[in-house]
Amino acid sequence: MLTAIKRLDSSQTGFETQLRQLLAFEASEDAAIDLSVQQILAAVKARGDAAVLEYTQRFDRLTAQHMSELEIPAEELQAALASLSSERRHALEAAAERVRAYHQRQKTECGSAGFSYTEPDGTILGQKVSPLDRVGIYVPGGKAAYPSSVLMNAIPARVAGVQEIIMVVPTPDGVKNPLVLAAAAIAGVDRVFTIGGAQAVAALAFGTEQIPQVDKIVGPGNAYVAAAKRRVFGTVGIDMIAGPSEILVLCDGSTDPDWVAMDLFSQAEHDELAQSILLCHDAAYLDAVHASIDKLLASMPRADIIRTSLANRGALIKVRDMQEACAIANDIAPEHLEISAENAQQWADRIRHAGAMFLGRFSSESLGDYCAGPNHVLPTSRTARFSSPLGVYDFQKRSSMIQVSEAGAQSLGKIAAELAYGEGLTAHARSAELRLKS
Repeated sequence: MLTAIKRLDSSQTGFETQLRQLLAFEASEDAAIDLSVQQILAAVKARGDAAVLEYTQRFDRLTAQHMSELEIPAEELQAALASLSSERRHALEAAAERVRAYHQRQKTECGSAGFSYTEPDGTILGQKVSPLDRVGIYVPGGKAAYPSSVLMNAIPARVAGVQEIIMVVPTPDGVKNPLVLAAAAIAGVDRVFTIGGAQAVAALAFGTEQIPQVDKIVGPGNAYVAAAKRRVFGTVGIDMIAGPSEILVLCDGSTDPDWVAMDLFSQAEHDELAQSILLCHDAAYLDAVHASIDKLLASMPRADIIRTSLANRGALIKVRDMQEACAIANDIAPEHLEISAENAQQWADRIRHAGAMFLGRFSSESLGDYCAGPNHVLPTSRTARFSSPLGVYDFQKRSSMIQVSEAGAQSLGKIAAELAYGEGLTAHARSAELRLKS
């Protein structure tokens, strides 16, 4: 019996409706979550450490009696790094170096040096780029541990020049993951607190006696974390509101179906709400992938999660051709897009909306998650239509620079005064006119 997963056909009547239903994501308990988060944020804002401690004791079942017990000293981070096997430490350090190299190149290529230019009358205009002073990174600690998220959040912040990085990570029942702590040591995190959930977001956003207020909070989390980030935006910056993980595979039928099945698993295993979709013009190939799913699923440690994810939100979709597959991909705007095809670049040229693109059959999404170099914190839930992967630019801000010469004030003053009078703002006009020569 084949594993349950939806089979859709773009040529069939009602396909667009079926696709919309497949992509729709609404957590049924949103209202309850939002109310709970609102109460947690208010409590932490009013009572600081005491509230954070209470929520941490309650939700993570920790016995700490003081907030200082929830901070991990630098020595413990280094000890965690030293405790790793040589193979695992090498892998973590190699991944960190690749992520660092990519983001250093990104810093150079994305205008992080600022600019200025001088006009003929001597007026100087430009832009100054400055790093944020302090950022908070949220590292999930629920169904799995994510040392890779430490690297992806902290390293671009460090490359950008952020002065202080505060990391929060929940440790239910006091269980700390050595690989996560080791990653914090490698990435150069300054302080680490074993707190999570909305209370951690609140502590970072408002500051407490023990935890300093940050300028921006980055990193994915559960529904409570997402709701909290949404509510504190404006008090602090945030990177994005992360939804369930997604993968969309465009395949011409030339890739081993076992490979594609496992690529679909790689996102489905995150949680039951993750989404894995395959588009292909060859019905027989879709059958082969379906058979591979059924064959390989039993060997997966997280088989129950994968099975639920595929049944509820996964799909194998027959399309007319690769051109239509690209059009559907642009509509879906997936977090991860694999183009598993011959001459993948020709199809990538047709893609406008995707968080990250993986070109060719050897570019599995999992390589991007860990060590390729580009950031794995990506826009989800169709937000790739207007947002980008986390990067160095998220840890910088830009200030306009305006140095008007005396000559420039004569021409600009007349223009500004005329427009200001038109808006009824006399003081604006007079401010410009006072600098005009009689």
